[in-house]
Amino acid sequence: QKMGSGIPLDDADRHPWLAEIGRTLRDGAGDGSGIIVACSALKRRYRDQLRAAAGEVLFLHLTGSAETLTSRVAGRQHEFMPAAMLTSQLAALEPLESDEPHILLDIRESPATLVEQVRLALTNDGGTTASRSVA
Repeated sequence: QKMGSGIPLDDADRHPWLAEIGRTLRDGAGDGSGIIVACSALKRRYRDQLRAAAGEVLFLHLTGSAETLTSRVAGRQHEFMPAAMLTSQLAALEPLESDEPHILLDIRESPATLVEQVRLALTNDGGTTASRSVA
C-alpha cells in the first residue's frame, strides 16, 4: 500500500519480507535443486540478511541506465511500484561488493541471452548445475 501510494518502504517494512525471502531461499536450496527469487535487495544489509538466512547465495544484478530503467518501468502496469519511485530506488541502491557473489547482467541484452549467461554461470565443470540459491 505504501509503495502503491508512492511512499518508499523503510527498513522496518522490509525486514519481514526479507526474512520470508531468506526462508524461501534456504528451503529451496535444501533439496539440492536451488531456487531463484526476484527481489530488489538494494542495500548491503538486506543482502547480508538473505545470505545469513540462506547460506550460499548468488546475486544476479540487472544493470541499466536510469533512462532505460525509466522507460521500462513507465511502459508497464504495476500496482505496487509506480514509475515515480524509481529515483528513490536508484538512490537507495548500494552496489554489490567483491565479497558478495554476483553476476552483473545488462538489461539491454535479450531475455534469451540473459538466461544463457545465468545458465553458464551456474554450471560447474562437468556440465552439472551448481546447487545454490539465486536472488
